[in-house]
Amino acid sequence: MGADFGYRGKGLGLPEEGPGSVAPLGRRFGAIFIDWTLCMLIAYGLFARGDQQAAGNWALGIFLVMSLLTVGTVGCTPGKRLLGVRVVADDGGRLGIVRVAVRTVLLLLVIPALVWDRDGRGLHDRLSRSVQVRM
Repeated sequence: MGADFGYRGKGLGLPEEGPGSVAPLGRRFGAIFIDWTLCMLIAYGLFARGDQQAAGNWALGIFLVMSLLTVGTVGCTPGKRLLGVRVVADDGGRLGIVRVAVRTVLLLLVIPALVWDRDGRGLHDRLSRSVQVRM
């Protein structure tokens, strides 16, 4: 019928379960929801002055800065930290600032994040050579 590719992350040399395994989609979606909500609250409260359209635009910039600072230094955004997810290079190391910037810009474009490979990585993770793993 079809080829058996094993569990998600097998091709990357990651464990099947536990810390270091590919993070489940539910946690990843939950983390992005938490992060986006936080960015919208900051944008609406500090920059938009009641204008919802402006709040959405400001939230994009805040998300970009937050992601560059947090993923670039500690490997996770506040939402990822709360849900036990970390972003690492596909070889297990830390991501450099350029790779974090590429990943974040592609994530903000939305479509690359909706195209997944057999390991459950979005196109934004593949192109930045990163993977989201459990902590």
